[in-house]
Amino acid sequence: MYSCKLAITIMPSIEIRKKEGETAANLLFRFGKKVRQSGVLVEVKRRQFHRRPINRRKRRLSAQYRERKKAEYARLKKLGLLQ
Repeated sequence: MYSCKLAITIMPSIEIRKKEGETAANLLFRFGKKVRQSGVLVEVKRRQFHRRPINRRKRRLSAQYRERKKAEYARLKKLGLLQ
């Protein structure tokens, strides 16, 4: 009897037991299906690249900086100073 178990601390664990006469490929298929239905992968991918929350002022200043750089780039391109 085989038991595949995936344990995520936030989510409940997923356990699949092999049925009689079931192939390994079918067992893996059922396991993958359970994982997809449970939403574990979506949660793991969401948490993969955790970023610290930035306060509103820093976010606004960063957006203003990007806008200034974009305008400067467009101005230089219009003047023919950039290719």
